[in-house]
Amino acid sequence: MKLVFAGTPEVAVPALDALIASDRHEVAAVVTRPDAPAGRGRRLVASPVAERAEEAGIEVLKPGKPRDEAFLARLREIAPDCCPVVAYGALLPRAALDIPAHGWVNLHFSLLPAWRGAAPVQHAILAGDEMTGASTFQIEEGLDSGPVYGVITEHVRPTDTSGDLLTRLAFAGAGLLAATMDGIEDGTLKAVPQPAEGVSHAPKITVEDAHVDFAAPALRVDRVVRGCTPAPGAWTLFRGERLKLIQTALVPDRADLAPGQLDAGKNRVYAGTGSHAVELLWVQPQGKKPMKAADWARGVRIAPGEKLGTADVR
Repeated sequence: MKLVFAGTPEVAVPALDALIASDRHEVAAVVTRPDAPAGRGRRLVASPVAERAEEAGIEVLKPGKPRDEAFLARLREIAPDCCPVVAYGALLPRAALDIPAHGWVNLHFSLLPAWRGAAPVQHAILAGDEMTGASTFQIEEGLDSGPVYGVITEHVRPTDTSGDLLTRLAFAGAGLLAATMDGIEDGTLKAVPQPAEGVSHAPKITVEDAHVDFAAPALRVDRVVRGCTPAPGAWTLFRGERLKLIQTALVPDRADLAPGQLDAGKNRVYAGTGSHAVELLWVQPQGKKPMKAADWARGVRIAPGEKLGTADVR
């Protein structure tokens, strides 16, 4: 089939690579978000998908909005059979959805109808799900509500961050998307409507969502840190400044610390929660690079009784 692939971030690149490598399909063009400012100089940078497509000599379309008439006209000229999508980042209007003969097929990183929305992997970790996966489905005008072609499953490991889990799903899901294109071309795959039961939603995680509440149980604290890593980054306050929490570990045999209270030894740093303690493994002070928590603690010289989550020194 002739395909037009839509995607933007790094997580979409494995799927694009899988389709480029297929001997059954032609990726005629790629649709991605416009170049965005990045880095200290805030210079415009192309998306990872755009960079990969340009390396492969594939035409790149960067509409400001998918309803732009110039974009729709070019899409009609290409006349794709199907448009596979991975994390494109913009809502598609009916005028675009109607162009390819087999519609637009999205690779979504959850077991639909669970976790419809922008941040399915983060929400799966925040909720403590033990199993998640990826689904390919026909895009409709509703939010991730279209009929499903296929699924893969993936265990959520106890130490997974959202970045860890998303990376595994991106590579496994790439194979699922390529197989879905094969099945659509063969006529051997039929999309099945999603069940009405089990629907949950996964809105974008905000910076405030990533604020760690040490009065919560340790399990919740650990899930927030893992679910918000690498983005937007779990954080707390220490001496009035933000401290990013990159990696923690549960310490069920320590329940002697008040919520947020720090206990720093030579090589280990503990923080109390609403249940038992967590160990701080990696942190990032404001304006500095990530570092081992023990190194950070030695540098700031934590005082007895000092706490996270407060602007006070003591």
